[in-house]
Amino acid sequence: MSRLIIVSNRLPLNISIDNNDLIISPSSGGLATGMSSVHNKSGSLWIGWSGIEEEKIDHKTNEKINSQLIKENCASVNLSRSDVEDFYYGLSNKTLWPLFHYFTEFSTFDNNQWESYKKVNQKFADVVISKLSDGDRVWIHDYQLMLLPSMIRKMNPNVTIGFFLHIPFPSYEIFRIFPWREDLLNGVLGSDLIGFHTYDYERHFMSSVKRLLRLNINFNQIDFNDRNITVDTFPMGIDYDKFWNAAQNHDKLKNNQVSDLQKQLNLHIDSSPSNKLILSIDRLDYTKGIVNRIKAFEIFLETYPQYKEKVRLVMLAVPSRSDVPQYKILKRQTDEIVGRVNGKFSTVNWTPIWYFYRSMSFNNLIDLYTSSDIAMITPVRDGMNLVAKEYVSTRIFKKGVLILSEMAGASQEMNEAILVNPNDLNLLANSIKKAVEMPIDEQITRNSILQKRLKRYSVHKWANDFMNSLIKTENEVDSIKSVSVGVKEHIKIISNFKKATNKLLFFDYDGTLVDFNINPDLAIPSKKILRYLEKLSETSNTHIVINSGRDERFLDKHFGDLNISLIAEHGYKVKLKDENEWSKNGIIKNEWMNHILPLLEGFIDRTPGSFIEKKEASIAWHYRKSPPELAEKRVVELNTLLSSLISDELHIHNGKKILEVKNSRINKGFAASKLVEKNHDFIFAVGDDITDEYLFEELPERSFTIKVGSKNTCAKYNIANIKKVHEMVKDFL
Repeated sequence: MSRLIIVSNRLPLNISIDNNDLIISPSSGGLATGMSSVHNKSGSLWIGWSGIEEEKIDHKTNEKINSQLIKENCASVNLSRSDVEDFYYGLSNKTLWPLFHYFTEFSTFDNNQWESYKKVNQKFADVVISKLSDGDRVWIHDYQLMLLPSMIRKMNPNVTIGFFLHIPFPSYEIFRIFPWREDLLNGVLGSDLIGFHTYDYERHFMSSVKRLLRLNINFNQIDFNDRNITVDTFPMGIDYDKFWNAAQNHDKLKNNQVSDLQKQLNLHIDSSPSNKLILSIDRLDYTKGIVNRIKAFEIFLETYPQYKEKVRLVMLAVPSRSDVPQYKILKRQTDEIVGRVNGKFSTVNWTPIWYFYRSMSFNNLIDLYTSSDIAMITPVRDGMNLVAKEYVSTRIFKKGVLILSEMAGASQEMNEAILVNPNDLNLLANSIKKAVEMPIDEQITRNSILQKRLKRYSVHKWANDFMNSLIKTENEVDSIKSVSVGVKEHIKIISNFKKATNKLLFFDYDGTLVDFNINPDLAIPSKKILRYLEKLSETSNTHIVINSGRDERFLDKHFGDLNISLIAEHGYKVKLKDENEWSKNGIIKNEWMNHILPLLEGFIDRTPGSFIEKKEASIAWHYRKSPPELAEKRVVELNTLLSSLISDELHIHNGKKILEVKNSRINKGFAASKLVEKNHDFIFAVGDDITDEYLFEELPERSFTIKVGSKNTCAKYNIANIKKVHEMVKDFL
């Protein structure tokens, strides 16, 4: 039975040691709550760090922790003090966190911390692999583990992996600042499904993949090596019923049951029916816009003095990363501005800001939520922000106003809130006035819509949607008709080759024997593959054919010294082994090139980085060097234009970063079929392109046809990548 393995930086448990006693309690964090419905399913396993450094745990305590974790369906990754310092407090929170939130001035780029990040991700991978069984699925969470998907896939290529980023993914212009940017992208691309809170984050990720890795993207599918990776948006919700029910129970409390905090809040509420409480709840983090919020409240009191002694800001700042220098500075700034505003406006009976710097229990949070008339949640940048959703879910009488930053991911789902630019202090001040004066019926209308949406798309729905999409990626792979070349299939093909007496082997070039290159002339065969092909060509009764779209000049230059046959320009020209001259596969007219060439030259002028490759029977427009978004636009334009101009005798081929126009009667299959003889008892063909499909279709049924990559194909087999092709060529020897 397949099992889900959840992986996050921390376990969903609070673990501590007090006088040698082990204390374990559930975490109240958003991720722990969100994944509870999935984790509680039979067989699920959660892997993460316990929160206790290796140096603080002796062998006996470690065994005790592991024993307790097994009961909770959890497993721990052990981290040392230096791991925590360089991996967590270092690269994760001094580099990725500020960079992904657009605070580039706070990002530090330390090679030692990057090495630690890689090392810790590998530690997680080792634990995951040790727990992994056939058919298991893995769901990895957040920015601390962005290398983990590819590390797991490298050790177990057949596992299904999902990755979800809980913070923003920045624009390409920001992301490319990161020195190890390609490594990070390649790490995430080990996944089958990649999820983000909003489409903006998804779009930014796709842009970076296109621009930095130059990969093919079709809608939300990334073509990466042998796989299609799905990228999608899953806005995380909350446990709506938990907060709604807590608010209802809170409303039923008797006077002698309420907390001390609630009694304090009631003093303000009861002093006048017109008094208003504005709630601000955040971790003390520079991304949350706390200082701007206080400044805006100051402007509000100055601009609208009639609300002095009637409106109070209740600020809860939860301590966070207090050892990091930027957070120490922020704490000092917050303390100073709160003191200044209180000193400026306080009266004998009224303090404008109640400021709490501490964590609070769930019950106290409900006290604050239910007592506040307005919630002011205005981060400068935030992946989602669940506090905004939690506040709305506690509006059991539908009253209350949410002021929400448009820079928070939640704003895309919560248009009924008062949306604000958190950097516009005057706008923030005016939004407070609008919230204070908003009629009750308008509050009820707005909250009714918000609550309906939040209840429908809860955190449990979020988790189930992601899991269903992850399972769907498995089904899409299963729908491919060709058989993947594993160990068994590899041995079968090699065995048939060894037993055969008359062998014919066709190899495509780009994407099969060599990787693609921004400059096609630099995509040259390695000395290793040339040596393999040379030895293979010397094998008795073995006929090797390079069947490529390249022209004869290129093929002669790199393969002319080998005793092999060459097919150029997708079948238009052929040079058989032991012959010195090229022959043409029929006579074709190419006057059409004179009409197409000026058109393509116009597209070069408007598409920087693109260039034309003119062959004898075809003409190609390459755009691998061009800005991806611009190139995509030009490809659509060019396809539309050419389709209206060319005749049925011509064919438009859209390849990998290339658009080629050629004669429709010429193809790889037509040329190759002329080399097939009845006495060939082993025929082999491998290629990665749509042009190779003609070859696969034309060859006899007994042939071993192989597609590089797992895309739909008429080939009998698919093989993972170029590396696997090279391994097969080597084993033929």
